[in-house]
Amino acid sequence: MAEILTKSRARNVFYGGSLFFVAVFIALTVHSHLYVVNTSTSKLPLSEEVVHGKRVWEKNACINCHTLHGEGAYFAPEVGNVMTRWGVEDDPEGAFETLKAWMEAQPSGIEGRRQMPNFKLTDDDIRGLAEFLRWADQTDTQGWPPNDAG
Repeated sequence: MAEILTKSRARNVFYGGSLFFVAVFIALTVHSHLYVVNTSTSKLPLSEEVVHGKRVWEKNACINCHTLHGEGAYFAPEVGNVMTRWGVEDDPEGAFETLKAWMEAQPSGIEGRRQMPNFKLTDDDIRGLAEFLRWADQTDTQGWPPNDAG
């Protein structure tokens, strides 16, 4: 014989189901937060040089041409893993020297080729930018964007 769902039973099912799904939501939120904090952040500390480099990146609107981890414009190369591609991800001085040499060689003056402006950055700005890019390079992006390090 089928039981009739009374108002009190219906209310109990509603409140019980609501509490269950709120608990599941909270558990998934905590799990996601712990996952992001423990696996997706950079292995390098967020130093003053990194912060300065981020400000240089923003002031010169680098994202208007470059992508950083797939975000930004697609006019110029992805720079989220540029330090790995250059082989200087573990060498702060090498990263600075390589970036400085690259930026000083711009624009190349080759007609019809995409040109990077010469922003006339100071050594401190370039060092900060290099540290910011090294910091970004160490972020675990789980393989995104699909850009070979070679």
